[in-house]
Amino acid sequence: MGGKNGRIYVVTDNSDDDVVNPSPGTLRYGVIQDEPLWIIFKQDMMIQLKEELIMNSFKTLDGRGSNVHIAGGACLTVQYISNIIVHGIHIHDCKSTGPATVRSTPQHFGYRGKTDGDAISVYGSKDIWIDHNYFSNCADGLTDITEGSTAVTISNNYFTNHDKVMLLGAHPQDTIDKNMEVTVAFNHFGAGLIQRLPR
Repeated sequence: MGGKNGRIYVVTDNSDDDVVNPSPGTLRYGVIQDEPLWIIFKQDMMIQLKEELIMNSFKTLDGRGSNVHIAGGACLTVQYISNIIVHGIHIHDCKSTGPATVRSTPQHFGYRGKTDGDAISVYGSKDIWIDHNYFSNCADGLTDITEGSTAVTISNNYFTNHDKVMLLGAHPQDTIDKNMEVTVAFNHFGAGLIQRLPR
């Protein structure tokens, strides 16, 4: 469902200066809210995240109509939540960041360890749709689906210039992933890819 039936939130500010008390108008402020939100972007923008973007449930990130890049810093963490859609975003050149204190909801912020530098890390989450995005050249994986995540669709994305592309379950001994259900459909696996197509 993503942010269906929620209000539209417009990202007007591409900064990410305060990861504990993000400013209204920033992407971080929108994704941590408790209510369903359909998040759009006022204009073309490059967003360099200072620390991982920890999302809250029932959000749609909709990059249609704007040229939106999340690049050069941290990237997206979908952890123990549900109903997320990420559509039409360029996500590339993500770095490993942390440790740091990061806000995850309006009521909670906490200590986070060092990240792997994935473009999108889906961890213990369900009902996720990653569609029509561009992924390239991150520190670790481009789309990692692990730790009991299920009901995930990865479709119509363009992957290029990267080593570890897509991970579905981190280790054979992770029995929590035994019943994982992921749909991988209509993606373009482009030039410069090496492994995990998917693993």
